[in-house]
Amino acid sequence: MFDRWIRFQDRKSVIITAVTFSLLFLSAIALVDVPKAFSSAADTSSDTALLDGYRHVEVASVSDAMEKVTGQKAYLSHRMHPIFPAKFAGYAVTVSLRKEENKDPHALDGMLAAIDQGGPNSVYVMVVEDGADIAGMGGLMGTAMQARDFAGAVIDGGVRDTAYLTKIGFPVYALGNVPSTSVGHYRFAGANVKVVCDGVPVNAGDIVVADNDGVVIVPPARATEVLAAAQEMDFKEHSMYAYIEKLKSIEEAVKKFGRL
Repeated sequence: MFDRWIRFQDRKSVIITAVTFSLLFLSAIALVDVPKAFSSAADTSSDTALLDGYRHVEVASVSDAMEKVTGQKAYLSHRMHPIFPAKFAGYAVTVSLRKEENKDPHALDGMLAAIDQGGPNSVYVMVVEDGADIAGMGGLMGTAMQARDFAGAVIDGGVRDTAYLTKIGFPVYALGNVPSTSVGHYRFAGANVKVVCDGVPVNAGDIVVADNDGVVIVPPARATEVLAAAQEMDFKEHSMYAYIEKLKSIEEAVKKFGRL
């Protein structure tokens, strides 16, 4: 009986040892995996917070901040108009169209593929060569962009079907409203390439910020710094309104806040 008790104790020790080893092994795996998951989640959260920050600052402040931080003017000109008042921020998907008369049914396939390859928070930035009177996009393309959760579109060219785009609430900035088509007159020249949109260089992945004042392009490498400067400018300017009303003096407000 005593021998059986000893053997039972030995087996119990083996089982306990095996379970302990298994728990230690699983803990080690967890410790290795957790930082990777946390790092990935933190990156995603950071991108979301960055865009959310840009959606809540005024584009005029972003423009001033870009000039202060980078020494560059990164705003599109007065020629770029929204089809309805809108505010958005997102990452550029760039497309270039080259002027060329053709009867090629596939001449613009790449333009459409760029839309289907985009996703949430994308901004379609299209440059239509000599295209002020050519519609770079219309209702069909706008519907596809909205279905894929694009933030908006900026067209260095014209836009059509504006009543429908307004109806579905898809924001577009363009040089003007025109009824024309690019089909048969243009050829796709590249996607996610560097373009010059209304005089401003734009790379794929640049942050595009728009509101009623216009459009500004921010390179990702300086985006955090530019946002911080824009937020500070916004805070000062908004604080100045009440100060000016109280003192009835803009000179005193500028002296106090150092902002105009």
